[in-house]
Amino acid sequence: MFQDVNAFFTAFGASVVVPVMIFIIALFLKVQPKMAMMSAFYAGVGLTGFGWIISEFTPVVTKIIKQMVSTTGIKLPVVDIGWQAGSLASFGSTVGLAFFVFGLLFELLIFALGITKVFMASNLWNNFGFMIWGTMAYYVTHNFWLSMGLSFFMLLYSLVLAEIQADRWSDYYGVKNATVAAPHNIEQTIPAILLDPLWNLLGFNRVKVTPEYFKNKLGVFGEPTTLGALLGLIIGILGNLHSLGTIKAWGQILQFAVQLAAVMTIFPLVTGVFAKAFAPLAEEIDKNRKKEVAEQGKEIDAIHDKKRWFLGVDDGVGYGEPATIIAGVILIPIMVVIAFILPGNRTLPVVDLISLPFMVESIVAVTRGNILKVIANGIVWFSLGLYASSWLGTIYTGTVSHYGVAIPAGVVLITSFNLIARPVNALIFAAFISQNPVWIGLCIVIYLVALYGLRRYRPQIWSYLNRMAEKNGSTLNLVDGLP
Repeated sequence: MFQDVNAFFTAFGASVVVPVMIFIIALFLKVQPKMAMMSAFYAGVGLTGFGWIISEFTPVVTKIIKQMVSTTGIKLPVVDIGWQAGSLASFGSTVGLAFFVFGLLFELLIFALGITKVFMASNLWNNFGFMIWGTMAYYVTHNFWLSMGLSFFMLLYSLVLAEIQADRWSDYYGVKNATVAAPHNIEQTIPAILLDPLWNLLGFNRVKVTPEYFKNKLGVFGEPTTLGALLGLIIGILGNLHSLGTIKAWGQILQFAVQLAAVMTIFPLVTGVFAKAFAPLAEEIDKNRKKEVAEQGKEIDAIHDKKRWFLGVDDGVGYGEPATIIAGVILIPIMVVIAFILPGNRTLPVVDLISLPFMVESIVAVTRGNILKVIANGIVWFSLGLYASSWLGTIYTGTVSHYGVAIPAGVVLITSFNLIARPVNALIFAAFISQNPVWIGLCIVIYLVALYGLRRYRPQIWSYLNRMAEKNGSTLNLVDGLP
């Protein structure tokens, strides 16, 4: 059965399966069939657009990064070859496929029971982020139930974080009653919240480094397109430091500047289309809830509405937002430099550096687009992630090669900077593969305490995060349009 599931999803892919799921969910929410159909089409178009842009731009970025690496002469044994290998390995394992089937049913169950207020089933494609950790655990322990338990536990704790940041994410990215819960990107909520008082103490909240600031102060040079060209120029020069006197080098530098400017211009447009896929669903949730409250003769604002729930959406919805993509691109050369100088690091981030805008979305939402804070949080958290990836290099390589994905020639160890450079996920993984009841029990206790606190104090948590956000930049609505 599991092989049939694998064959089905391999044949149709995300650009077909996700729109079908959205169409079904939209009809269930009583969205008009015409609007449900358009939502499905927008999802397919958005995902296809993302795929085209990233597939074209990834080799370009990878080439520049490899040139930056070659100029230093530093050799790091664990090489990032992108998240795709991990996704394929997840769908190639029995544990992964079992979770894909039963995890979806579990997501529906815990939502129905009110354990989570996030409808994760609407974003089932990102379940491979849970599947890869269970697959690695099975590769190490050969314990099927322990490995499945790890994937289910990561789902549960990811949904807690997704709900904690839900009101902020929904407000900042302008998609009502929506949040992201992808396990490879949601844990960044933790540093975004915990480190914010430190950044405020250092005065980062008074430095209004936002897209709006760039536009107001720099004029045309503050536009995302122009900033993309300038960032591309800088990254291109860093990749050609030893050959700046040649025409070939400057040809590559200027081409990369134009290519990055194109990405910074086109991605927001594709993101706007993708956001339209989820907007009618999220608005229907909002309309139904307001109607229900009105019938009860009550007046409840969104913050204090304990029955408010959220649609889990793909984090591609936020990728093209200006602060998100600008901060993500700025972090590309920074993380390469940090990989070289970080003591004890063995990981070289390469292909997944293009995923950095995905990886900072929660931070952007919590800090309300303060690019300086986003970069500071990214440096801290992703540096810890490099250590996690370095430790897991052997396990990840063995898992991926065991489940049928070819390792590139000349590469000893591989990783995915997006999937595996995750400090919290790595700690939970370590606890589970130890098979020590004490460490596993501690993880469960921490989750239960967090869930209890969320259920009891959700309005207070959201109010606190909104007060934090007010000290920073402003919001931007992806659905209504981009500047």
